[in-house]
Amino acid sequence: MGILINKDTRVIVQGITGKQAMFHTKNMLAYGTKIVGGVTPGKGGQFVEGDIPVFNTVAEAVEKTGANASVIFVPAKFAADSILEAVNQELDLVVCITEHIPVQDMVKVRRYMEGKKTRLIGPNCPGIMTADECNIGIIPRTIHKKGHVGIISRSGTLTYEAMYQMSNAGIGQTTIIGIGGDPVKGTDFIDVLKLFKDDPETKAVLMIGEIGGTAEEEAAAWIHENMPNKPVAAFISGRQAPPGKRMGHAGAIISGGHGSAADKIKALNAVGIEVADTVAHMGETMVKTLKKAGIYDECHNC
Repeated sequence: MGILINKDTRVIVQGITGKQAMFHTKNMLAYGTKIVGGVTPGKGGQFVEGDIPVFNTVAEAVEKTGANASVIFVPAKFAADSILEAVNQELDLVVCITEHIPVQDMVKVRRYMEGKKTRLIGPNCPGIMTADECNIGIIPRTIHKKGHVGIISRSGTLTYEAMYQMSNAGIGQTTIIGIGGDPVKGTDFIDVLKLFKDDPETKAVLMIGEIGGTAEEEAAAWIHENMPNKPVAAFISGRQAPPGKRMGHAGAIISGGHGSAADKIKALNAVGIEVADTVAHMGETMVKTLKKAGIYDECHNC
């Protein structure tokens, strides 16, 4: 069990015949994800990985396979159109791995998606995994442990590190979501927190943020007002970042006197959320949070 995806999710891969898409399609299949088709314009009628059909359009792929989710591995200049193509087929979920999509393109996508059925995760994200059920994207399939803690992160590599640390500490995960590091994206912290709040299997949450924007501060306020019964631990990267210099992700920049790590840590601490001092302490901080909430035994080696 988890949020958004499960063992019955039927996935198509947009851009499936590309090198990176094929590599990660193999990994998703090895995990047990139901990849039912792929889309590459001009290559319809082919098959990859033995029996996975390739279609020219998302419309054809959905009609023929009954897919309800898509993962996008197409170049940045085509990615926005690929998202819109999937949205027009009313898929439940679209995961966009592609990075370097122009901000203006994503602004248009966000506006177009208002009121639509589809939920977008990304772009510039590692994807989503519900432990032991489904893995959509590029999240490594061997470092997690099934359990009761949800993970939300703006950073792909920090997501993997958190999974590894928590698993080694005997703390398993329900669903892991990398929301992406771009300034304009489909799903943010509060969107995922709402889902974790309503998921009976998720007993606690680890939130991994970074400099730039105010999403972490807004999430802290939302947690305080709406999720008092599920403990949250956090980590904020970029403590040493100088103002005005982008650090890694397009959205990771301190500007206008806002978006610093200190601002975010202060907001989280103010509502009782403990923040790990360093990246090496994420798992340890989660364990401490579970013990403080009195649910460590419930979540440890479950």
